Amino acid sequence: MKRREFLRGAAAGVLGGLGLTLAACGQPPAVTNPPTSAPAQPTAAGGEQPTAAATTAPAPATQAPAQGSSMPAVEWRMGTSWPIALDTIYGGATVLAERVAELSNGMFKITTFPAGELFPGLEVLQNVSQGTVESGHTALYYYVGLDPAWAFATSLPFGLTAQQQNSWLYHGGGEQAVNKLGENFGVISFAAGNTGTQMGGWFRREINTVADMQGLKMRIPGLGAQVMLRLGVVTQTLPGGEIFQALSTGAIDAAEWVGPYDDEKLGLPDAAEFYYAPGWWEPGPSLHAVFNLDAWNKLPKEYQNFLRVAAWESNMNMLAKYDALNNDALERIVAKGKQLRVYSDEILSAAQKAAFELYAEYESSSAAFREILPGWNAFRQKIQRWHQTNELPFNNFVKNNPV
Repeated sequence: MKRREFLRGAAAGVLGGLGLTLAACGQPPAVTNPPTSAPAQPTAAGGEQPTAAATTAPAPATQAPAQGSSMPAVEWRMGTSWPIALDTIYGGATVLAERVAELSNGMFKITTFPAGELFPGLEVLQNVSQGTVESGHTALYYYVGLDPAWAFATSLPFGLTAQQQNSWLYHGGGEQAVNKLGENFGVISFAAGNTGTQMGGWFRREINTVADMQGLKMRIPGLGAQVMLRLGVVTQTLPGGEIFQALSTGAIDAAEWVGPYDDEKLGLPDAAEFYYAPGWWEPGPSLHAVFNLDAWNKLPKEYQNFLRVAAWESNMNMLAKYDALNNDALERIVAKGKQLRVYSDEILSAAQKAAFELYAEYESSSAAFREILPGWNAFRQKIQRWHQTNELPFNNFVKNNPV
């Protein structure tokens, strides 16, 4: 799809859905030291990938510009899909912006905006593509209504865990595949966050069979919503700030967001009784920093490198932070008497079958999906065999033999 065709489609307002890795794998992109003379000339998108390591510490505070700096002053805006109250996921944008300011000695400033302040949270890709803002932070599977191949950038049902997704993006051709798709939309993007395996959502009543799901109204995004439709669920998309009211009033029967820490912040434990695991539709969803391709190409190479390394660090930081926070939040939720449940094998089996039937159909309708799926699935099968060989036995042992 050409860029102008995308813009017409975006105006029609058909969006995919909402919802939402980094276990370290390889080295982060390097940062080129600031120049001492004239700034480097702009380079094309997706240039040479540096190899030297960079720090993974939390982003330092912004520094003032150095006196007599030869680096150009650049100011960008970044629209996001997140309410500011969700500090971890919105932090994917702020950590990146703070790190870029620090790396550029204050010369490259990015101001972040929560969902709804500049435009709706589900319209980040469209606005970055059009140049309304130079950058955004979003989950690219929100835009599967524009091309289902965007799901690969974030997560596919029964796909890759956070560690596996990171490996595919950085070392399995994933980043190149996502940015090839992005060229059709006038954007370039880099992973800048991952929530880890998400929870399976809040339900007002218990579900045990596929029959229990018939007619159930659920807020769920992306291809997970398409799978749920095939199981008889009535799905809809709601921004995070609207979920609590819809669920608590019974306008919907179930909703998924991310996991215990963010769900607690949204008040979802006060809106429903049953909390399900796992979020099979999002086993390791990546969030992305998205940049207007024209704006990217005008940047000095040093600034492009700053964005790459800042995205890498944001990616690392978000997953680590979620892993540090989620268990305590889950314990608080359970202490309130909420019922923790695991999806039955019947439901999981039916969902997995429906998911791969859906992928076969998308191969026929989307050239990009057809191009990406075979390599993605081959990578998925190989890395799952590897993790089943060593990580699965280890995790099973420590689970069954607590000390």
